[in-house]
Amino acid sequence: MDQPAAPKPPSAPSPPAEPAGAPPAPTAAPAPAPATAAAAPSTPVAADAAPTPRPAPARPPAARPEAKAGAARPEPKAPPPPPGPPDPPPPADVAAPSFITALQAAFPGVGTVTYWVGDWTVIVPADRLIEVGRWLRDTSETAFDYCADLTAVDWPMRAPERFDLVYCLYSVPHRFRLRLKVRLADQAEAPSVTGLWPAANWFEREVFDMFGIRFTGHPDLRRILMPEEWQGHPQRKDYPLEGPGELLLEDPQEWLKLRNAAREADFD
Repeated sequence: MDQPAAPKPPSAPSPPAEPAGAPPAPTAAPAPAPATAAAAPSTPVAADAAPTPRPAPARPPAARPEAKAGAARPEPKAPPPPPGPPDPPPPADVAAPSFITALQAAFPGVGTVTYWVGDWTVIVPADRLIEVGRWLRDTSETAFDYCADLTAVDWPMRAPERFDLVYCLYSVPHRFRLRLKVRLADQAEAPSVTGLWPAANWFEREVFDMFGIRFTGHPDLRRILMPEEWQGHPQRKDYPLEGPGELLLEDPQEWLKLRNAAREADFD
């Protein structure tokens, strides 16, 4: 027996026909495609692999300390004081004058001969000063009959011979010039040469006044530039630059009273 046919679904109604001459209906624009992620690398990366560190950005060079505004520069250090003056020997191409060769022949091994900027110097010990000086004055080959100057130099860093006594001699007949140098320790005494050269009288007084070096046998050894009651010796390198002593620095009036009191006591 034949089965009845299934009923057909109703068909959708057809859109109404557009009237003639009407503009075409706008069509909807297609929806934009969703943004896709960047393509993955072709080589798969392991899950436990550490990420590659990126290089740190370069930093600008640090400014130098002296380039900073207001930065204090370190003070330059002063060189240490020299222990003493140079005493160079005479060069090989300079011939010794006749008074030097005669002195070396008369006193072998007594003095040390030095030469500097055209000046000849003989360093003698203090106990031979009078003997060498008398020979230089009385010998006809030398005839150093005039003591033109006498001074001293303080070298505190040189021990034990701290001072240099320098005698500048001149020969009037021969027109020779020579320097005698004597090295002395602090508080040591030197023999006076006033018996050989009378002009050394005031020179030795000045050295005593300025450096405190005493000369044995001097006829009148006392201060010549500073007052007798002056404290210290101004040309020694350990002399204070501010004044002779704390009493003068603290109260000059008290120092003047003490000086005047000493003078008044002399009159009493």
